[in-house]
Amino acid sequence: MSQFEIKLRKIKSFLIRKFVFLNGIISIIVLALIMAFLFANSIKFFSTYPILDFFGGEKWSPTVLEKFGFLPLLTGSALVTFGAIVIAVPLGIGSAIYIGELAPKVLREILKPIIEVLATIPSVVIGFIGIKLLSPIIMNLFNISIGLTALTGSVMLAFMSLPTIISISEDAVNAVPDRYRYASIALGATKWETTVHTVIPSASSGMVAAVMLGLGRIVGETMTVLMVTGNSPRIVFSWLQPVRTITATIAAEMGETVQGGLHYSALFAIGLILFIITFIINFISDRFISRIRES
Repeated sequence: MSQFEIKLRKIKSFLIRKFVFLNGIISIIVLALIMAFLFANSIKFFSTYPILDFFGGEKWSPTVLEKFGFLPLLTGSALVTFGAIVIAVPLGIGSAIYIGELAPKVLREILKPIIEVLATIPSVVIGFIGIKLLSPIIMNLFNISIGLTALTGSVMLAFMSLPTIISISEDAVNAVPDRYRYASIALGATKWETTVHTVIPSASSGMVAAVMLGLGRIVGETMTVLMVTGNSPRIVFSWLQPVRTITATIAAEMGETVQGGLHYSALFAIGLILFIITFIINFISDRFISRIRES
């Protein structure tokens, strides 16, 4: 290799490092600007409305009572999110293990593209499916007066997050070196024992990342929950009751508020809290994944 080629390779390596570094800096700047934008538009609310009444308030009625209680929205978001996780994680991880380890090659080549195509379905279409198909089923199955409930939202959000969880988890399973499988089988383990005790622990960091990305999709989804959860800002602890989430509240009310008013600022305030919650979830998951990789 000539001196010119060596210098050219060093220049390319230098430019690539700087490009990656610049992208990281830009991402941090954009994140900080979003945070500053939300804070600037919500500062009026936090300086005017009592903080304890906001975080401990049990009523969200900005137009009639001028009550901005955050608890109904937090409860609704928690119910829908938890229900979606309970449904999506076992199905997603189990499907990924089957596709990556147990399914025949022909079936695997059919299932993987279908699952990836499911991720492209618009959320408004998922909402229509929830209203027209799932809502009547839940209403008749549980003998309730309305099918637009937290359970409906949980099922539809689980369906939306499954392609992400399955696809990334399956990639993590495929990334496990074959020598691990061969060594396990050579020691007398069955195919299932190899999968459970060798493949899954090796792919656990990728599976956790897949679950957290799916959780991010669930927490940030707006249109589907706006359509299928009933939009009732009440504190309930049953999946068979209508609820309203944080994202649905912002989407439903932002268009009817006076810019610069207290209601307008309150919507930015709950958006800021949602941003902080999402950031904390991502931070914890990143630390958790790092510990798994180091262990």
